Amino acid sequence: MIYPIVVAGHPVLKMKAQEIDKNFPDLNILIEDMFETMYVSEGVGLAAPQIGKSIRLFVIDGKPAAEDNPELEDFKKVFINPYIIEQSGEEWFFNEGCLSVPGIREDVQRKSIVKIKYLDENWQQHEDVFDGMAARIIQHEYDHLEGTLFTDRLSFLKRKMLRGKLSDISKGKVDVSYNIRTK
Repeated sequence: MIYPIVVAGHPVLKMKAQEIDKNFPDLNILIEDMFETMYVSEGVGLAAPQIGKSIRLFVIDGKPAAEDNPELEDFKKVFINPYIIEQSGEEWFFNEGCLSVPGIREDVQRKSIVKIKYLDENWQQHEDVFDGMAARIIQHEYDHLEGTLFTDRLSFLKRKMLRGKLSDISKGKVDVSYNIRTK
């Protein structure tokens, strides 16, 4: 099943997501559907709040970005109940976009290294360190679980300049190749 992408302005994107347990209904189907939705929408990551589910789950497949970042070729993962333990390294800017904020791309500053604790789709616990683009993608998707969009990380002035575009997005006045949901 391909879900519509929830766009900026929807309250679920501002909520802190809740943990799930092994009894979460049809979790494997949801994970498959999230990957399918992400691929159809041409993303490299998708968090559950972006499909209207306020749970601590996101999926990543970096392969579409591997041409410029070969280390992402086999970077495909499921993160259940993730918690970032530490962010370190140099801060660097990168021009980010988001399926929930279509048509807007801006330079966002993030740390280059992230240490994260999470469960995989088999409920195996991991504590891993990622760097570079993998760390950036993780931090971006993790922000969704904390109720933060990449636009929230921009300066006040930049957010003010984007207010009209964000308002249009929240009303569904945006041209995208995938289905969106405003309410």
